[in-house]
Amino acid sequence: MMVLTAMNHAHDQAEYICPMHPDIRQAGPGRCPKCSMDLVPADAARSPAEQQMHHAAHDKHAGHHTEDFLKKFWVTAVLTIPIILYSDLPRLFLSWEAPAFPGSAYVSLVLGSIVFFYGGLVFLNGALAELKARQPGMMTLIALAISAAYLYSAGAVLLGEDMTLFWELATLIAVMLLGHWIEMRAVASAQGALAELAKLIPDTAEVIRDGKPTAVPLRELVEGDVVLIRPGATVPADGTVVGGESSVNESLVTGESRPVPKRRGDPVIAGTINEDGSLQIRVDKLGERTFLAGVMRLVAEAEASKSRLQLVSDRAAMYLTYLAVSAGGITFATWISLDAGFGFAVERLVAVLVIACPHALGLAIPLVASISTTLASRNGFLVKRRLALEAARSVTAVLFDKTGTLTKGSFEVVAVIGPKDAVLSRAAAANAQSEHPLGRAIVAEAQEQRVVIPSNTSFANLRGKGVQADVEGKRVVVGSLPLIQEQGAAIPPEHQAAIRSHEREGKTVVHIAENRAYVGSVALADAIREESRAAVQALKTMGIKVAMITGDAEDVAAWVAQELSIDEYFARVLPDQKAATVRKLQDRGERVAMVGDGVNDAPALAQADIGIAVGAGTNVAIESAGVILVRNDPRDIPKIITLSRLTYAKMIQNLFWATGYNVIALPVAAGALAAWGIMLQPAIAAVFMSLSTVIVAINAAALRRRTL
Repeated sequence: MMVLTAMNHAHDQAEYICPMHPDIRQAGPGRCPKCSMDLVPADAARSPAEQQMHHAAHDKHAGHHTEDFLKKFWVTAVLTIPIILYSDLPRLFLSWEAPAFPGSAYVSLVLGSIVFFYGGLVFLNGALAELKARQPGMMTLIALAISAAYLYSAGAVLLGEDMTLFWELATLIAVMLLGHWIEMRAVASAQGALAELAKLIPDTAEVIRDGKPTAVPLRELVEGDVVLIRPGATVPADGTVVGGESSVNESLVTGESRPVPKRRGDPVIAGTINEDGSLQIRVDKLGERTFLAGVMRLVAEAEASKSRLQLVSDRAAMYLTYLAVSAGGITFATWISLDAGFGFAVERLVAVLVIACPHALGLAIPLVASISTTLASRNGFLVKRRLALEAARSVTAVLFDKTGTLTKGSFEVVAVIGPKDAVLSRAAAANAQSEHPLGRAIVAEAQEQRVVIPSNTSFANLRGKGVQADVEGKRVVVGSLPLIQEQGAAIPPEHQAAIRSHEREGKTVVHIAENRAYVGSVALADAIREESRAAVQALKTMGIKVAMITGDAEDVAAWVAQELSIDEYFARVLPDQKAATVRKLQDRGERVAMVGDGVNDAPALAQADIGIAVGAGTNVAIESAGVILVRNDPRDIPKIITLSRLTYAKMIQNLFWATGYNVIALPVAAGALAAWGIMLQPAIAAVFMSLSTVIVAINAAALRRRTL
């Protein structure tokens, strides 16, 4: 019992953290006061891979925050001024010397030591972390360079030698600190999607209790509460409208630019903004179960994942470190053997180590990948795995699941045969109490067309045939052809031709009779999304083949394929055959992107070269996909491919800028042109190295301005 008590006490005292708001920490479990998510153990908030990346990232910068680098830079820059004044530079270029005083010979040593241990400590700690992880990189090179310069210069002063590298050391550390500050700011800005999403959740909500709205902290909300959302207020949790009508701005969450009308029964998403009317919503999901929390998890997962080019970049940075150390050693040994002097040899060693620093290389790919992830979320889709986004650029065929993707997944009236108002009025009146999808679709169309719908009595559901009801004293029957024939109603020949035409296209046709006399017919179908036409056309313009897969009959599939000008379709495909269909396309040499939304699409999504799940689909489908369409809009598919191509191009450009200059700069830094009087001082080498980093950051940031 004592052991159990101790274990429980330890459990309660463990640090808990909010997955959405990492700044919220406390001892023991609880709920986040900002978003109401359950707090989780700090270590459990990350997967093992994410923990490793987290520790590596913090080790790289020695636990400092972005502003720490800026503060260290300014202190170092101020101390660098007197170091330069008491160096040989003023005498060589200005024929001026700083005033001497007792101990002035040690000014550079004292100030240089402060710069080294204060400004340079972050690089020394970073190098130690890299060596412990057996992954030497940019921090190792910087630490070697500044350590070599400092130890040589300190020894020279103590031994009474004139040749020192203190001004090079100070300017080098200052430039490196400024470069790291620029890098961290750029990355923090690119990775701000999570922070921006977290800001969408309000701190309080107005809960209707005892018929009156009462403001309560978000953490006190429970599922089933009814919340009042006033005009301009933010929706605090996922729910369903139970009262009122309004339009909701979902642009920050789904990317939909136009306000979305909301009425009773419509879902609302946490973090969206109510526009003009008041809404009452029933809270359905809280905390980590909300759509927004799911989005944040997907964005975080994408941030933690790496693209194939990033893995290549990481290896290249490690190899470049080995190359730099080897080249520096050879350079030092060569100049010593040529009797150029110990100080000159150390200066060349430092220049080589600095110019070869893979600082820009370490930033080249992650920054582009991070910006592309943010750009994706702003355009209505989420990158769950960066490898999936990278693969999208080489897609040659897109395979759409029909129902719920190219079509709306629900019946709509597509044609009325006979006098439109009379047909819809009688059909809707008879179906007013019907729960059948066809009946609901007819009623919705009549309401949309503002047709008068009379009340009915004696409603009866004729299972398998249709419905009947008394409308304004007349018996109205709505249903299949056999039901109408039972009534003795005859369909005119001119209507029969139109009916057969619709049935050949796979549409469902229901007929209406009143007092045994034929009134007309209504053709219904799983309506094609208008967005689908634009999506298919855009893909074909990009030279990508478009295919469709469905479990529907041949005639239905043929009609949809013809309407959308789809290149190839697969009909009557059972759920367990969808993955095989993807393999069939792959066997032809196609690189396939599969787009689906159901449980039965999951194997095909996993089989495809890139799986794309619609956000309205099932969790199983979403887990199997690499990219998620938040808006369920097929027009976002071409955007994915466009972003993939832009991202890949930026990555290749950045790899060039990050490594290309080494081909020229390394030999110059080593002193290959010394015979012609061309030398590259360590501080100038640091400027060139930092310049490549800035170019990489600017080039990556240009991706933000691209239109998909």
